[in-house]
Amino acid sequence: MASFPEHISKLAQFRNFISHAETTWPAFQALRAERLTQAQRNGGAAEKVAEDILGDFFTTALDWGVSDLNHQVGRADLILTRSGIKRLLIEAKRPGLLMNPGNKIFRDALEQAHRYADEQHVRTIAVSDGNIFHAFDIVNGGLEERVQLRLDSAEFLPDSWWISKEGVDRPAEILVQNESANEEDTGVIVSSDEMGEVVLHKKYGVPSNCFAYVPDASNPSTWKLPCWRVYGEEVDTGRLPGAIRAVVTNYRGARATVPEESVSDVLVRLGKAAAKARKLPGQDPNPKDSYRQLYQALEQFGRLGDL
Repeated sequence: MASFPEHISKLAQFRNFISHAETTWPAFQALRAERLTQAQRNGGAAEKVAEDILGDFFTTALDWGVSDLNHQVGRADLILTRSGIKRLLIEAKRPGLLMNPGNKIFRDALEQAHRYADEQHVRTIAVSDGNIFHAFDIVNGGLEERVQLRLDSAEFLPDSWWISKEGVDRPAEILVQNESANEEDTGVIVSSDEMGEVVLHKKYGVPSNCFAYVPDASNPSTWKLPCWRVYGEEVDTGRLPGAIRAVVTNYRGARATVPEESVSDVLVRLGKAAAKARKLPGQDPNPKDSYRQLYQALEQFGRLGDL
């Protein structure tokens, strides 16, 4: 198996992915061979064949669901989303067209993907012809290689983790903190002369308005993503990055359970806390990756104006 950083190889999600993908790889290769039958029959295959192979790759070999695939969004051939956030944009070409990564066709395809990603505020792109798959992260306007795969490999490709549903948004290094953003707890009722009775979270000691996701204000066990110490006044900067990652990426291998229809509102609440703390791009000259990803997700949803 390929070598992975220790903080990745220790993840239960990583180990589960490897076990799953090793099992499903033969089924993907069988499907791929069937898709390419028409190329042998007709002397070539259309771009749609490559798109179908990519769909099989993500949903059969990897861990994406069919509902995560979005075809022909804007001018992009394929975009993968999770929780409504666009994670990976792919420019597909007909099988065999991209076998030489140094040729003009490859460069043009990559430029297309980069341009479409800039339009839709997606930070990871790829080009593929159903044979090769080459993914890049957009960093400061440039491209940094994420992974290069041969989809015609008879052997399972462990490096496909980097474009899996769990791995696509993981940078080479991640911040590890000691608290779960998903932890549930009970609340207590306290009395205040000014506020009357207020429900506080037992663990965090703050009311519901200090959390980004509150499906039931009367039940603290449903409150998720703490981000304020005092709402509107003091941001909980220790917990805010983890709360952001629990939505836009993950947090210590776990995700906050937020319905897709609520994600953009939750991002706005997190964005307001980040803006108050002056952590967002444009406020901080060197923002952390969590805040960059939050900003980008808000751009995708068109919600920056709501901060």
